[in-house]
Amino acid sequence: MNDQHKYKSYIPEVPSTAVEVYRMLPEGTRCEVIFNELSMSPSPSREHQFILIKLTTLLFQFLNDKQKGTLLTAPFDVYFEDEQSVVQPDLFVVLKEDEQIIQKNGVHGTPSVIIEIISTNRAYDTQRKRALYEKVGVKEYFMIDPENKKTTLLTLNTSRVYEQTYETEGIFNSEILSCNISF
Repeated sequence: MNDQHKYKSYIPEVPSTAVEVYRMLPEGTRCEVIFNELSMSPSPSREHQFILIKLTTLLFQFLNDKQKGTLLTAPFDVYFEDEQSVVQPDLFVVLKEDEQIIQKNGVHGTPSVIIEIISTNRAYDTQRKRALYEKVGVKEYFMIDPENKKTTLLTLNTSRVYEQTYETEGIFNSEILSCNISF
């Protein structure tokens, strides 16, 4: 095979956006796209994973019992096409009345509740993702520090701007889900 044509069958068209590049990556590649900018991330810490497992277990049981919605975890794509963004929140909830946004290849729309366990790149979760989630209208955005379990809740006000509702340690308290879970 001629060298100049050996890749032709792999990339038929040069991607023009970061989302198009993202869709071409192999499954399991740890990256996200926020505002058309591709970001790679390392594997999460042990503390991150412990909190993720515990919250997943408790929230799944709660949502299953109450039939309020669907809990999904990373790695599962959430597409915000208008913002040229694809993220994989640690945990997120799509309410029962919005479940049509869950499709085979990911969620196409805005989950009501997103929980991020803060990574070593704190600004990524506390600034970049915060700005995206606020812009797309995520009603409750929880940020959990894996080192001390400090949980910060941001909720959208009537002007569609985030306000810090509370900050506490080891408690997940969601008004939208009507739940209060210690972890």
